[in-house]
Amino acid sequence: MTRLTGSALRVTVLIGEHDTWHHRPLYSEIVHRARAAGLAGASVFRGIEGFGASSLIHTSRLLSLSEDLPVAIVIVDTEEHVRSFLPQLDELVTEGLVILDDCEVIRHVGRADGKPGETDEKGKKSL
Repeated sequence: MTRLTGSALRVTVLIGEHDTWHHRPLYSEIVHRARAAGLAGASVFRGIEGFGASSLIHTSRLLSLSEDLPVAIVIVDTEEHVRSFLPQLDELVTEGLVILDDCEVIRHVGRADGKPGETDEKGKKSL
């Protein structure tokens, strides 16, 4: 597992929930490619409301239920690793927004066996 601390770069990709890449959810393709590229981590967050370049509001409110809610994919790693991954994002993201932010990683620790609910050597229980 990649350990990461200190100065890093965060890439945030904002797309629609129903955007696809070869009949697969685009967010899933991005996460799997990030993992294959050896990046430190990636997470997908589903939004409840938003709009983009089209200015069309997408919302989860019952009266105006959208079928294409906003999704954010957040990837954090060293600047070198993130920048080397950008050409793949350029290929995949045909509509949406890709932003980069400098950040500082304070703690990046995974489970040794990957199972939730276990207690580590310091007695801390993982979720």
